[in-house]
Amino acid sequence: MDYEHDLLILMMVVARLTRVEADRRARQFGMTRAQWGILKQVFFNPGLTQRELANLLEVEPITAARLVDRLQKAGLIERRADAQDRRIWRLHLLPAATPYLEEIDRQRQDITAFITAGLAEADREVMTQALKLMKANLLRGTGGGMPKGCHEKLQENA
Repeated sequence: MDYEHDLLILMMVVARLTRVEADRRARQFGMTRAQWGILKQVFFNPGLTQRELANLLEVEPITAARLVDRLQKAGLIERRADAQDRRIWRLHLLPAATPYLEEIDRQRQDITAFITAGLAEADREVMTQALKLMKANLLRGTGGGMPKGCHEKLQENA
């Protein structure tokens, strides 16, 4: 088998290398890719619970809690008690997170430009449509295998 031309392997390698590049860039700002992910998830889903966040990030709840602890200590995020259930903490961004969100967006754009350098716009559009179709196919096939809440959130962003 020619692994250099295997679509699944290429997608996995490109995804891994993209994560490595995002990690490198996040470190330049004293953060981690995971922390960037939390800021973006809470931006898109204000009032998200720590459990929902853990599911979306595909990490254990204790891992999400530790990451949130660091962001809270940095003054970027706050936990607010749920109005109906005092055991639940809802996550909200603080104003100090705004410049980080702007930088995350700049870096996302830069990474996209970097990894797609040399691709014609038409090829980028074909790739985008193909990946959206693959995502939809996977979501249709995974319904019960994903943590509660994740399947719906992924479909909303499809």
